[in-house]
Amino acid sequence: MNLGKNLGLAVLLGAGALQALATDVATLRNGFTIRHESRAPLGETTRLFLTADGSSFVDVPTSEIVQIEQDLSPPALPEKTAETSATVPAASAATSPTLPIAKQPTPVSSRPEDIAGAVNAASGRYRLDPDLVNSVIRAESGFKVHAVSPKGAQGLMQLMPGTASTLGVTNAFDPNANVDGGTRYLRELLEKYNFDLIKALAAYNAGPHRVEQYKGVPPYRETRKYVASIVRDFNRKKIAQQKAANSLAKAPTKAKSQTATNQAAPKATRAASTPTVKRSSAPTGN
Repeated sequence: MNLGKNLGLAVLLGAGALQALATDVATLRNGFTIRHESRAPLGETTRLFLTADGSSFVDVPTSEIVQIEQDLSPPALPEKTAETSATVPAASAATSPTLPIAKQPTPVSSRPEDIAGAVNAASGRYRLDPDLVNSVIRAESGFKVHAVSPKGAQGLMQLMPGTASTLGVTNAFDPNANVDGGTRYLRELLEKYNFDLIKALAAYNAGPHRVEQYKGVPPYRETRKYVASIVRDFNRKKIAQQKAANSLAKAPTKAKSQTATNQAAPKATRAASTPTVKRSSAPTGN
């Protein structure tokens, strides 16, 4: 789910002229608006560049763009880092019923210890194994707090704007809010499919409607690879934990054996240095 890095020639939609440098707003049929610095037609889609240097963009079906007009709103404050410049919500009109967002979310901390705390807290609330949640985050975003997919999924657990709104997540780039929403959604899917992890993960990736349509994991390469990756990573963690537990269980036995050997050694030394009197086995005279 990495954002593209190649900057194309920005042109007016449907024309070959160079686009003005002013920021524009694209309005989609579903009511969602996307602020962008430039754009370029690519066949039946239009690439909207979210940053001036073209480092962040989203591809939208051209037929879903209702209009493009100049953005007359006050300019936003400059972001502190390049990472946060990629946090403008993006959406695929074909997959996400979304609500307009007036401004970019406030950048939040992305320290590993903060993410771990968010995972542990959410896992406790929704009674899920934190290792499972971590495996999902690894597959979804690679633990990148400000990740945005080409389809508009956001944050650590890659919540679509519509899903985030339903879950009450107002800032998908806040690790605590994002992980709480994603973990809650995963728990709901597990309950929906009677705790069939494979189906729940497939629904998280492709949507419950696809799982119901195909009565299981959809025949999509991306979804099958996604499910297999999470299951493999989760099982790897459990196997490692079991090996560690077995090693700890054997350690006390070895320590006890070593202690007994150490305690017996002084006794043996004393016995060797003390003269002894052996009883003769020959009969004694009267």
